[in-house]
Amino acid sequence: MSSFTTWKSGTAALMALTITTAPLMMPGTASAQLFPQSPRTTTTQVTIPTGTSIPIRYDQAEKIVISPTETLPLTLKVAANIVNRSGTILIPAGSLVVGQMQPADGGSQFVASELVTYQGRRQSISASSDVIKTSQVGQGASTGNILKGAVVGSAAAAALGGLTGDRRITAGEVLIGTGVGAVGGLVLGRKKADVVVVNPDTDLNLTLRSSLALR
Repeated sequence: MSSFTTWKSGTAALMALTITTAPLMMPGTASAQLFPQSPRTTTTQVTIPTGTSIPIRYDQAEKIVISPTETLPLTLKVAANIVNRSGTILIPAGSLVVGQMQPADGGSQFVASELVTYQGRRQSISASSDVIKTSQVGQGASTGNILKGAVVGSAAAAALGGLTGDRRITAGEVLIGTGVGAVGGLVLGRKKADVVVVNPDTDLNLTLRSSLALR
């Protein structure tokens, strides 16, 4: 009888110990309380589709005159807000578009490489203008009219300077008057020269060549 009583007492003590220590064997619950999981957040990336048109302006000159064989770095500006159907601004007006005028079949075109918003955010962009066709100009007053108010590439300056022999032009300058000249490679006695005359307000509007994922 004494052995049976001792056995019952031992069993009761073991059960009591088990019940008492059970909560200490649940570290998962404690961890969840000490380090609660953060709620999941969903980030929606805005993508502007291929083929979207971006209006452009160029504030440095009324026109750009280059040779169809030369490349000229340019920085343009977005002329109007690019918005979605609900009116949310995706690309704000005044954002910079960095790229270059470069040779293309039948003339030249602007090819964009980088978009810079007014907050300073930079990202790659694949967009281009239509091809601006090559024009042929000859000696006379028309040459001066073409260059008036224009920024001129070095190859175009040399070609047009060869029509008159005037050396006053510097590549990259905005010409207010009608004088023409060259920075180098002047060939006098030319009667005609091939140039591309770009009107930024109408010729440089861009079309996305691939979708633009804004970030």
